[in-house]
Amino acid sequence: MLFRIIQRNMNERSNILIIGAGFSGLSAAAYLAKAGHKVTVIEKNSTAGGRARKFSHSGYTFDMGPSWYWMPDVFDTFFADFNKKVSDYYELLRLDPSYKIYFGKDNEVQLPAGVDKIYELYESLEPGSSIQLKKFLEEAGIKYNIGMGEMVHKPSHSVTEFMNWKVIKAGFKLNMFNSFASYTKRYFKNPFIRRMLEFPVLFLGGTAESTPALYSLMNYSDMVQGTWYPKGGMYKVVEAMVEVCRELGVDFIYNTEVTAIHVSEKLIYNVETTSNNSIKKFQPDYVIASGDYHHIEQELLPEEYRKYDASYWNNRTLSPSSIIFYLGFNSRIPELEHHTLLFDEDFEGHAASIYLKPAWPENPSVYVSCTSKTDDTVAPQGHENLMVLIPVAPGLEDTEEVRQKYLEHVIMRLERYTGRNISENLVYTRIYAHSDFEKDYNAFKGNAYGLANTLLQTAFLKPSMRNPKIKNLIYAGQLTVPGPGVPPAIISGQMAANEIIKLIEKTTTV
Repeated sequence: MLFRIIQRNMNERSNILIIGAGFSGLSAAAYLAKAGHKVTVIEKNSTAGGRARKFSHSGYTFDMGPSWYWMPDVFDTFFADFNKKVSDYYELLRLDPSYKIYFGKDNEVQLPAGVDKIYELYESLEPGSSIQLKKFLEEAGIKYNIGMGEMVHKPSHSVTEFMNWKVIKAGFKLNMFNSFASYTKRYFKNPFIRRMLEFPVLFLGGTAESTPALYSLMNYSDMVQGTWYPKGGMYKVVEAMVEVCRELGVDFIYNTEVTAIHVSEKLIYNVETTSNNSIKKFQPDYVIASGDYHHIEQELLPEEYRKYDASYWNNRTLSPSSIIFYLGFNSRIPELEHHTLLFDEDFEGHAASIYLKPAWPENPSVYVSCTSKTDDTVAPQGHENLMVLIPVAPGLEDTEEVRQKYLEHVIMRLERYTGRNISENLVYTRIYAHSDFEKDYNAFKGNAYGLANTLLQTAFLKPSMRNPKIKNLIYAGQLTVPGPGVPPAIISGQMAANEIIKLIEKTTTV
């Protein structure tokens, strides 16, 4: 059995097992099935999507995780690779305004759709800044094209992948060694403009001072490509990817958790699972681990076959976890937009509580997603559907007392912002935090977003897709390359599929 991979005839299908049905797992499954292989996806939860699952209650439908649809070209490319279009599966709406940021009383900014209107907005905030923004976005566009074209699809097995003149020349344009904060200060004096540009960094896993200026590419996607919403919610993307997979013959097994991976002679020969107290063993030719990298390596693999040890993982800088509130209100809240960011408290202090001195924040920034502003299918008529998220440090203890404290804080902030007593209209509440991330996704330290995008955790400095001790295992997802976020996860799955195909081609020529 251990040698059947080497003995496999080129014309036979390989039996590939994918652990986890998040975006990277779905992406990998689709590309491998298209290549003609037998693909089975095992998912511990009852539905696909990973952190992008949804749930419904009392007429409200909530996306549980990702809520920003940026980098639309990545989604377009994925479906085009299967001769499909986004519009074959869901209706995509461009939000206008893209979002609103509240800095304090009588001080809020709405980012309009379209760069010409954005130039006007910036000029109103800081005379002359529209010219600076054009330069900023021109550079950000170069970074986006290089990053998404030259860099992001590299599996980063070694630094040598980046040691050719084309890549090195491109690298000079990426501002890898300048901080995001110093970079924005070079262009703009207005602190609110800088805060608008820097807010995505909070979710990338660092402060503006610790994150490379490369990530201004996010601002390019935000302003030039736009902020979009798939009608029905982000889960529509999951459903679409599952449908692509099913059309290609992918098998899905839900409510099934991998409990052990058995290895011999550098080959996985047995993957043990549990479902309803029933044990089942799979004997795949190849495995893609798209679940939590840390959990799979440190808990499921035999110790002698792990690439990293506990100290390595404990020294990684993680992106934030989150405490999330899914709230249903039986009245409209006109002051909110689809995306509203409440930055009227100590932004720097909140960031420090995540990255410098991990602790529950005293006066956090708050993000509110109100999908019912755009979509009448996600809440009863006349009601509002809110997902309220506070980024917090991973590894914190989320007791019931803590959860209730921050629920009260969120309601207070919403009431302070709207100027109305909305607590009397709150009819549904669900709270989700660290222990839920750990229980549902085996998330390392309850993280929500993966590894921080710091300079020392970029490209080949991230946990590797390959484990040199196991020949038929490839990792995918937010803890490996290219990094956290929905578009990077889709790309990670594609790269993992390509790596498996390379392994198959290599072994069939032996």
